[in-house]
Order: sequence, then C-alpha cells, then structure tokens
Amino acid sequence: MPVPSDARGYESFGGSVGRTSEGSTPEWTYPPTAPAGAPNIVVVLVDDMGYSDIGPFGSEIETPTLDRLAAHGVRLSNYHTTPLCSPSRAALLTGINSHRAGFGFVANADPGYPGLRLELADDVLTLPEILRDNGYATYAVGKWHLVRDATMNPSANRDSWPTQRGFDRYYGSLEGLNSFYYPNQLVSDSSVVDVEEYPEGYYLTDDLTDKALSYIKDLRAHDAEKPFFLYFAHVAMHGPLQAKAQDQAKYRGRYADGWDEVRRRRFAQQLAQGLFPPGTQQKPRNTEPGYEAAEWDSLSDDEQRRYAKYMEVYAGMVDSIDQSVGRIVDLLEELGELDNTIIVFTSDNGGTAEGGPEGTRSYFAAFPQVDDPEWISDIPVDEELIGTAKLGVHYPRGWGQASNTPFRFYKGQTFAGGVRVPLVVSWPKGLPRTEADAGIRHEYAYVTDLAPTLLELAGLNRPTVRNGLPAKDFDGVSAAALLRDPAAPTLHTEQYSEMTGHRGFYRDGWKLLSLHEDGDALDAPNWQLFDVRADPTELHDLSAQFPEKAAELAAAWDESAWANTVFPLLTRADLFRRRPEEARFAAPVRLLPGTPTLERYRSQRLIAYRDFTITADLTGTRSASSSDIRSPHIASPPSDNGPTPVVAAQEGYRPGDEGVLVAHGDPLGGYVLYVEDGEVVLGVNSYGRYASVGVPLPLGTREIRVRATVAPHLRWDFTIEVDGTPLAELTDQVQLVGMAPWTGISVGVDARGPVSWDLRERRGPFRYTGALRAITYTPGPIQVPQRTIDAVEREAEYAAE
Repeated sequence: MPVPSDARGYESFGGSVGRTSEGSTPEWTYPPTAPAGAPNIVVVLVDDMGYSDIGPFGSEIETPTLDRLAAHGVRLSNYHTTPLCSPSRAALLTGINSHRAGFGFVANADPGYPGLRLELADDVLTLPEILRDNGYATYAVGKWHLVRDATMNPSANRDSWPTQRGFDRYYGSLEGLNSFYYPNQLVSDSSVVDVEEYPEGYYLTDDLTDKALSYIKDLRAHDAEKPFFLYFAHVAMHGPLQAKAQDQAKYRGRYADGWDEVRRRRFAQQLAQGLFPPGTQQKPRNTEPGYEAAEWDSLSDDEQRRYAKYMEVYAGMVDSIDQSVGRIVDLLEELGELDNTIIVFTSDNGGTAEGGPEGTRSYFAAFPQVDDPEWISDIPVDEELIGTAKLGVHYPRGWGQASNTPFRFYKGQTFAGGVRVPLVVSWPKGLPRTEADAGIRHEYAYVTDLAPTLLELAGLNRPTVRNGLPAKDFDGVSAAALLRDPAAPTLHTEQYSEMTGHRGFYRDGWKLLSLHEDGDALDAPNWQLFDVRADPTELHDLSAQFPEKAAELAAAWDESAWANTVFPLLTRADLFRRRPEEARFAAPVRLLPGTPTLERYRSQRLIAYRDFTITADLTGTRSASSSDIRSPHIASPPSDNGPTPVVAAQEGYRPGDEGVLVAHGDPLGGYVLYVEDGEVVLGVNSYGRYASVGVPLPLGTREIRVRATVAPHLRWDFTIEVDGTPLAELTDQVQLVGMAPWTGISVGVDARGPVSWDLRERRGPFRYTGALRAITYTPGPIQVPQRTIDAVEREAEYAAE
C-alpha cells in the first residue's frame, strides 16, 4: 500500500513503508565519511615565536622533533602571516584575509566596524567546519583568541567559541595569553573548568599536551579509521615568560655572549642551510628610534647577566614546545599513523618588543605603557625569580630582534620581522622527499594559503553554504603544488597587510611597506619600497629610484583595503572603543558564597581606573560543620546522614572564624581580604610586590568594608572599615590596570593562583569558615590619568560615555 499523500515525515525516506514492519523496508542515514585513506591533519601554531627560534631555521635551541620533521618534510623560507595574534588565527582557520574575516585587530576591543567585529561572521566557514563536513573528528587545544574578551563569560553568546566554530572538543584558554602555572580560566568544550587549586608541578603546556593526546587516544579506542584534525595553538611563546626549572637549567649560561652574537650565529646558520641566497645582508641590530636594541657590549655586567637570564627562560619554553610536539609524534608512531599524518608547524607572528629596551619583571605592569617615572620599577628584586610562577616577565626587545633574525622590526609591524615566520610541513606518505629535493621552498606563501592547501592535499571538498548563507570564498590559494615540486611557482602573487596603521603590499617580488608612528597623519603613509628577491631582509629602500612602482603598489594597497574592509583606519583611541552595553559591567554587584570565580574582564571593569568599595556581610546562616562556605569550584559531597544541620542566623564574626573573604588576582597582581588569628588583613600584590595591613576584628563584627580611593601617579589608598569605623590604612599602592588582576574575583576562597604566596603556603586556598552572606562591589566613576596611554584606559573612557 503506498504512503498516503497527506502523510508527513516520509518525504525523504528511501525505504518503503507499509502499515506494519512486515510490509516495510528500512533505510538508515549516515553522517559524512572521509575518503578512504584520508590523512590526519595536525596544525601546531606557536605564539609570538620569531623566524629563527627553531633548529630548522637557524636556532641553537634544542628542537630535535622539529629537526626530524624538517629533515623529512618541507620548509617554506618565504612564508608570511599577519602581524598580530587574532588576525593570524582567523586567517589560518578560514583561508580568508583577516579584515574580511572580521579580525583586523586582536579580540580585546570592539570599535564597531565590519573589519573589526572581532568575532567570526555567520558566513565565514572555518577549517574544522569544513573537515567535519568531510567526515573528520576535530579537536582544538590551547589559545583561542577569536572571541571578544567581553564575551568570555558564562552569560555571553558563544557563537564564536571553538565548539560553535567546528570543533568537536576543545580545551584551553579563550584569552590571548595566560600564566603557565596558574591559568586564570580554562575552558573545556563550552564550559569553564572548575579549578580551585592547580596541582603541584602543574605547567600549562604539559596540560594542553595531555589533553591533545587523550582526544586522539579516545578516538582510536572507539573508531580505528576516522581521520582527525588537531589544532594545537600553544599559549607559548606569548608573555609572561615562564619555564619549568629543568628546561631553564638546560640553557643556563648559554646566552652570556648576548643578542648581537646570537643574531650573527643564527644568520650564519641560515645561510649555511640555504634559507637565503648568498650575498643576503643582515643589519646587526635595529636602530630605528622606539625599536632600537642596545649594543650588547655597551651594557653593564649586571644588565648582561639579567638580560641573559630572560633568554634562558625563553629558550626553555621553545624547548618545551618541541617536547610537546615530540609526544604527539610518538603517539602517532605508536598508532602506526605518522606516515599518513600531515603535520604543520608555524608561528602566528614574529618575536615581540613588548618587554621594552630593558625587559620587564611584570608583563602586566608594562602593558599599560604608563608615562610616569613614579609608576613602578621593572628591575626584579630577586633575579632567580625570573621565569618562575612568582613573576610574569618578558625579555628585552634585543632578544626579540634575535628571534626575528635576519629581519628588522617585530610583532605588530608589517616589516618582515613582524610577519615572516617559520613553516614546516611533514607528510611522509603524501609528500615524499627525493634525493634531489633539499626540502626548502623559497616562493612566497601566506597564512590564508594553509586551509586551501590542506584541503587539496587531503582531497576534500569545501561547502559553499554556512548556516543557510553563501560562504565567503577563500582569499588564499593552495600551495600543494609548491610543496610537491621545488620548481613550482607560487600562485599567491599579491597580498595586502595592515595593522594599527602599519601597511604593506606584496606583488611579484616587490614589497611596499610603511611604519605608522604615534603623531603621524593616519592616512599619509611613509612608503618604503623593497625588491625582496634581491633584498629579502628589506634593507634598501628603492622608492626614490622606482617611484612609478611605489605609486602602483600604493594604489593596489588602496584597492585591496576597500575590497577587504580595512577602512576606516582608526586612531588609537577609536580602535579601543567599546560598545555602550559594556557599561553594565561597572554596575554594583552582589556576589554570594559559592559563586564560581568571575571571568577576568568582567572583574576588571569593577575596579579599573576608579574608586571602589568592597563590602563583606558577615551575617547569615552557618552550618554546624562550617562547611556551607565551600569552594566555588568543588561540588558539595553527598551526605549519608541527610541534610547538613543548620543553626540559627549568626550575628557576625565569632571566635575561630577564619579564611579568605574575597580574592581578586594571583601572583602577577591582585588583592585579598582575609581573617586569621583574630585579625582582618588586606593584602595587595602590586605586580609581584606584596604589602599588607591587619587590624584586630571585634567579636560580633557584622560588616567589613574596604575602600579604594584613586591617588596621584596611578595609585590607590585603601582603608579598612569595621562596622562603619575606619581602623586601618594601606596607602600609595600601585593601581592594577592593563590586564591585571589576571584572575577574576573569588568569594570565600583564594582560588587558582595565590595573591599572597605566604598565605597560600601556610593555609592553601583558605576557605572562609564563618558566616558570609555576600560580597558587594560598588564601583565609583572612572578617573582617567593624564599620563597613561593604556588600552584599558581608552576602553574606560568609552564605557563612561
């Protein structure tokens, strides 16, 4: 009997349907499956690592795993990316130019223009979405940085989070950086990981590697054939620089010769490896004002010793990354899948100058760029703390220029030092090397080429629609032919670049570049022209010799800028504009015990550049075992004896009540209010320097209030009030601004990283045992200092409008 014409739900069914199963034929539907023999794909993206930091590109740092991959794979010596983190990640994962993908800047602003939406648009397909549509399992670990910081909190829309952009599983940090010992927030899939205290010996790179291996093992335990895509986006090498003691020790004393000598040796090694043609020149060091690095021999003995220590930490971190890649390679070998796995290793941009000319003991203190000599000293009190969990350091920019050997400039600029990075590709089965092939390709390639290249190598198709919308076409082109044939020409013949006013345009071996300095006219670039076939290190400006070529490329840059939503160019203040709705983050908030640790950006809005008060209400109920005040991150254990008995309402502080009332921050900066031995204590950690004040707490105290008042030179004066009476002061404390405090607010416990080392070593997270009804934050108005040029200050200005 045929299905009646008015029956619904059978339209696409390919079997037959009768009134019973005896007269019916079943049909099953299946998800997409990958082509037989499709390779696994592993993309390892490192953060802020320059061209010369690994062995295959001239480094003295020990990278045996990468050496092995390069020896059997292909190195692209002329590979380019964008100058900053988020734009490069967007371009890599979409194959679309960063502005057109919505990421013309990092995801720490919200200026309100198409090229700067700082979230992936609905019509932008990602590589994991494409691969999942082709039957792949898709995994991501590490740094994401493709979601605005205002939408990293649990109440936010998650449309640009990893699992909403094609990844089956995700573990890592949505932030653009993190502590390697005390990450401020980790996310698993689409939920914040509940962490009260990290285990002894914790190190973020190892944690991420463990998770990546577990994803692969889990897949193979359930499906022996399904190919996978692993996107491993390391948080390293982004500041703050922190390395395990054993990795630092390996490089102790190896950088005493200084950055000039390291740069010279690396360049010699690059020439010997054939990465550059004979006759290529290198400038000994950057000398341009604001980018210059001192001659090593001009430094004092103390400076040389301290600066070398910074580089020992950096080298240890690069070594740790190679160890991580080695663990993945070992697993693939154990599974018998290494030969049929495409492994890509690269960096998101060049080495950085963020540590300034002298390095910084606190990356977060340096971040605001405070133009005030009374701000804060950057010399570590104890040099042995450099690279440990107790400080968040960054190296002097002289090491950044060594990282970018043989190029000039750094991360953030469109010159080669900011955008030319290493790229290693290995696929033994699909890209076998012949004896005649040295494994180096000198043709131009760009970050948007990676997605189409991987799809062609794997023989996969790209959908044309996403969420019912026509998907944006790739801007990149496949470099598969280039990888297979050392004589093949590049198909990527021209490319624009732009970042915070810095500009660039490449076409057929010519490159037009412009630096944009503070005070320069925003739309009047000072163009320099280079023939990078003969001058790959961009030393000889030919704009006066070839004005017609410079004019041609300048016009082409303009055309590309309009085609890729680069306009409007923004002033620094406009770049850091925030949407008006973010003003709600600065409204008073009442936090109950058990509230999970607040997200970093949301917490900062309550205190940044303003007076604020914190009120601890010590009235309320109290369990008989004092266990009602639990960690916000550990669920209450089940009881075999029924509900926990509750006694009558407590009228304030009682003998024996102790613990943390509120904490905001970690070793890199923050403050903590706690009760111990009958005193209430306020501790303030000013980017690694700790001060505290305590006062006896009368029995029956019902309310403790901390008032923070803005003082000159970007300081706070603190007052502790007990039941309305001022009892103690802690004055002239450095304001925590920029991206500090890094860890958000915790109620009733000092969760994750400790604000006070001494307190953590004595008492652990120190949960409060007394009655705590609530912690209330009451922010005052913004008070923007005149001598600060901080991104967060600009955000604050707009939030106050």
